[in-house]
Amino acid sequence: MADTIRDAPIGQIIRWVTGNKYFQYPEEKAGFELPISYTTALNSSEKPTALLGSRSTSETPTPLERITTKTSHGGNEELALTRTKSRGDTQNFTEERLEIDQELALERTKTTPIAPTKTADGNILVDWYTTDDPANPQNWSNIKRNLITFLICLYTFAVYTGSAIYTSSEEGVIRKFGVSPTDASLPLSLYVLAYGIGPLIFAPMSEIPVIGRNPVYVATFFIFVILSLPTALVDNFAGLLVLRFLQGFFGSPCLANSGATMQDMYSLLKLPYAMTFWVAAAYCGPSLGPLLSGFAVTAKGWRWSLWEILWLAGPILIVMFLFLPETSTPNLLLRRADRLRKLTGDHRLKAQSEIDQEGLKPSAVIIDALIKPIEITVKDPAIAFVNLYTSLVYGIYYSFFEAFPLVYPVMYGFSLGMIGVVFLCVLVACFIGMAIYISYLYFYIVPDIMKNGLRVQEHRLIPALFGCFGPPIGLFIFAWTSNPDIHWIASVIGITIYAASVFVVMQCIFVYVPLSYPQYAASLFAGNDFFRSALACGSILFGRPLFINMGIGKGVSVLGGLSTLGIIGMFTLYFTGAKLRARSKFAVA
Repeated sequence: MADTIRDAPIGQIIRWVTGNKYFQYPEEKAGFELPISYTTALNSSEKPTALLGSRSTSETPTPLERITTKTSHGGNEELALTRTKSRGDTQNFTEERLEIDQELALERTKTTPIAPTKTADGNILVDWYTTDDPANPQNWSNIKRNLITFLICLYTFAVYTGSAIYTSSEEGVIRKFGVSPTDASLPLSLYVLAYGIGPLIFAPMSEIPVIGRNPVYVATFFIFVILSLPTALVDNFAGLLVLRFLQGFFGSPCLANSGATMQDMYSLLKLPYAMTFWVAAAYCGPSLGPLLSGFAVTAKGWRWSLWEILWLAGPILIVMFLFLPETSTPNLLLRRADRLRKLTGDHRLKAQSEIDQEGLKPSAVIIDALIKPIEITVKDPAIAFVNLYTSLVYGIYYSFFEAFPLVYPVMYGFSLGMIGVVFLCVLVACFIGMAIYISYLYFYIVPDIMKNGLRVQEHRLIPALFGCFGPPIGLFIFAWTSNPDIHWIASVIGITIYAASVFVVMQCIFVYVPLSYPQYAASLFAGNDFFRSALACGSILFGRPLFINMGIGKGVSVLGGLSTLGIIGMFTLYFTGAKLRARSKFAVA
């Protein structure tokens, strides 16, 4: 627990205020002995024979020495344990990578010293001291990793809930400011748009080793919580729009970086389980927003939903501030290298991330993150389909917030609070989707990987081939059972089918992308976040006019018809994906 608090923001602030007197690292404590391998490396005058190639114990390559990554020059250089799997630095998922991952997991069960490596210019690369080094997030206990995962999920849930929790206040905003229903939906749509823009900036920022993940998380979420106060008090409509946009923007790092945090902690075979729970938190958040605010707004007024954001996010911020440790391996080793330099006075001790970022301009990283997703989307048909399809189903999801008020109060006499209860069907759908996908992982894909190794990337799309039929089926059921003469449960079943199938399809797609485009995974995820949020923003604005002018039956049928195109696209991607990747300069064949 002390280590967790030390690495959390509160611990780092206490260290800074007290001059590192409290919450010390091992290198700062009296009696710390530098590992013998580092003493040997510092005293050795031998010149290295390779950039990152010295073997620590024998002539047989260790798993650490066999992990390779392509350099910017197109060749291969050996990748030490200093690198982390993240959205910004994704290794190719090959059979060799799987074997290495398994061997590393085995090595972490025993204490084996890891010798530092000398570079060609004489630097000594600081690494983990042993294979089971407790400072390595991959070596943390299951309890610690699961608690961090739970905290990240809570953070994500709070930000996503903050979007749709406002919907119950739209009628009150119309009366208070004298705006149209479409204008009253702008605080929701701008919030959604903003948390799609944020990842384009915050995702690459968290990959800069000197920054890491925690400063981005805590600083932006602190601003998010502070903004919740004036948002609940604002007395003019323009101010409400600006504040809601800023709320979404500063809440977006959970969308941008949480996946990277999971990858910092979990191995290749365990990561999908953690990601499933995180995606579920994001998926359920908007659907529970109207439930949390519906009855309260009816009793207390339209501002109440905005106060609930503060009450939900504030305690989570406090817990993050106290107990969320840094997980970025490049950042952790960079700070360890700094401590070792202070201890020894030898400036040859450097982290690999320090060398990597020499000459790196943050502005260049951010500009590349803004341009690369658009370039790949335009030039690569597979990514164009992924962005288009995920944006469509995500936009339809957010159109429910405009459709439900036209169905259940009008046709079935539901109150504002009861509309929120209807949204529980999305929560049920999420549980169904999770059960299906986790069962697929546990009973099929993980045993298959253990037995046969990693197959072609399209193999991971098999559940999506079945799931892609769900969205149009569910939408057509909702469209033509939303009728006063038909029990309301029929339309709810349609939404449940839609939401459960979309959950499974999205999981498959978000595994396929980093498998096929590892070098650009960070840019592609950030770009996809933006495209999805942009269309969702638009769907909130065009949804109500569409459903009013065409009627719920025809309007939702249009969306159902569009989603049938996803069936064609999914099967095309499955059968021709290998050919598309072979022609793409961005993909791994």
